[in-house]
Amino acid sequence: MGYSILSVAYPLTPVGEDAVGGSEQILTLLDRGITQAGHQSLVIATEDSVVNGRLIASPRARDKIEDSDRKWARHIHKQLITETLARYSVDLIHMHSLDFHHYLPDTDVPILATLHLPPDWYPASIFKTARKNFYLNCVSSSQRNACPESHVPIETIPNGVDTERLERPAAKRNYALAMGRICPEKGFHLALDAAKRARCELLLAGEVFPYEFHREYFKQQIAPRLDERRRFLGPVGFARKRRLLAEAKCLLIPSTVQETSSLVAMEALAAGTPVIAFPSGALPEIVKDGQTGFLVSNAQQMARAISAVGKLNGDVCKRAAQEHFSASRMIQQYLHVYDRIISEASERVDQVRVARGTSWLVSW
Repeated sequence: MGYSILSVAYPLTPVGEDAVGGSEQILTLLDRGITQAGHQSLVIATEDSVVNGRLIASPRARDKIEDSDRKWARHIHKQLITETLARYSVDLIHMHSLDFHHYLPDTDVPILATLHLPPDWYPASIFKTARKNFYLNCVSSSQRNACPESHVPIETIPNGVDTERLERPAAKRNYALAMGRICPEKGFHLALDAAKRARCELLLAGEVFPYEFHREYFKQQIAPRLDERRRFLGPVGFARKRRLLAEAKCLLIPSTVQETSSLVAMEALAAGTPVIAFPSGALPEIVKDGQTGFLVSNAQQMARAISAVGKLNGDVCKRAAQEHFSASRMIQQYLHVYDRIISEASERVDQVRVARGTSWLVSW
């Protein structure tokens, strides 16, 4: 008998094949995996999302997102979760957002919250809660090691990508690629500096979300560094992203924060493209220095690595992705955890019923 899984996305951010954010991409893969496994997938996400299961639509973002918009969106999410639990027989709720603690429902339905960002970006209270049937999940070993002492059970299921769809035969071109959300912590201004120092063309693909500090970062740090050989492409869909990754000589990831994972690094390897990255957070778990890319400490070292990347083998990159970063592996691990959590919750309910029945017999 199949389960009914309710997945909750970050408010104001769409889910689907062309999603930009990492948590949205993982939710998209899980939604597809849940339905293919014969379970019911319910997804709370913005109205412009595209899902395999049933979309429970929340409002899309405006041209500019302010604090008042985020508070309003959280309120809508809380309402939608309550209405969904009343309408459907949900077996498990899977939270994917940074702010999930603002709209946790008052329910006995098991809740799994995947931490897609560094642990210290979340309130410490989520690790100390006494809520029943509440679980956390990390997406890499380095993220799990960074978690504080927890009263809550914590799983570790590394992220995965659609390796089969990303493997696309293509002739390499002489450009480096950088890709992701255009925001300060991604450090793309350093990738531009490195490419210029290496006298290499750079294509920067990604979305500038309508947050003021994202737009200011682009205006002050990215735009002044663009020229005829360093170009900004804007957001790209899956098909174009796959082609860009397959044809690039390398992918640059100059992240300035402790990355909990890196889907774009996994995608590049699946496409046969080496990755040059700062050793931030989980990136050393993905990039094997000297084999599938290079780990460097600054823009100068990144520039030197761009010049040396030709000696790396794209087939080695593809094999590493297939062996360690496949979406099918990730989906199966999540389905196994879903099954265990739902079974444990059911057993606890049965134990309470038996205890209440025994109490009644004794009093009688």
